[in-house]
Amino acid sequence: MKPRVLTALPVYNEATHVAQVLREVQKYADDILVVNDGSSDGTADVLLSVPGIRVVTHGDNQGYGAALKTAFCYAVRNNYDVVVTIDCDGQHEPSLIPELAAAVYPEEGEPVDIVSGSRYLKSFDGDSPPPEDRRQVNVEVTRYLNEKLKLNLTDTFCGFKAYRTHALENLKITELGYAMPLQLWVQAVQLGMRITEFPVPLIYLDEERSFGGSLDDTERRLRYYHEVMDRELDAPAGEKVTTLTGPTLCD
Repeated sequence: MKPRVLTALPVYNEATHVAQVLREVQKYADDILVVNDGSSDGTADVLLSVPGIRVVTHGDNQGYGAALKTAFCYAVRNNYDVVVTIDCDGQHEPSLIPELAAAVYPEEGEPVDIVSGSRYLKSFDGDSPPPEDRRQVNVEVTRYLNEKLKLNLTDTFCGFKAYRTHALENLKITELGYAMPLQLWVQAVQLGMRITEFPVPLIYLDEERSFGGSLDDTERRLRYYHEVMDRELDAPAGEKVTTLTGPTLCD
């Protein structure tokens, strides 16, 4: 039986890009969920004009991680087999959605729990490098997680991923900001998830794009990422997700 795939887009103040991105996504995905994370720039009105999508709206801006968590829970509660996440800033290639989703259930071998897009696994024609500070942060965080978790990742921050939905149910996501993927990596290893990377193009369209507030400062952003990683790595044994006790993803 063909897996049911949900393609989910976290959106915050993307009125400029969202309609164009969704038109492209609709060429390659049947079931599309947009999580509007409290946008205040007219994004909600744009979404009303796009047929054939589902929208979940946060009344207030809760954070990138919160939007992803909402998408994960939607996939769990609606019995999807795979959820593909793709950012809404035009920096991912929607034509790869079917391949990314298919990699979760390969024709041979065991299912993969996380198929993570990597912009550094191989080169593509037309690749455009990120701002140097963002690349440096990615390199440092990737190195640190590889060292601590015995992984071999090349890109810890790519938002273009496919997840086996059932594998997400035991996550305990409490970090709702930009560092949520780092908490997820730690828990994924603790839970023994199968992880692989998938090469995707390196596309940066807006070098002035802001994280917002203090996170626009590179040192503060890196410090925040390390705080989240270390907190998750150092959690007392009784709080680690490997115990599978207490509230999980959608509780």
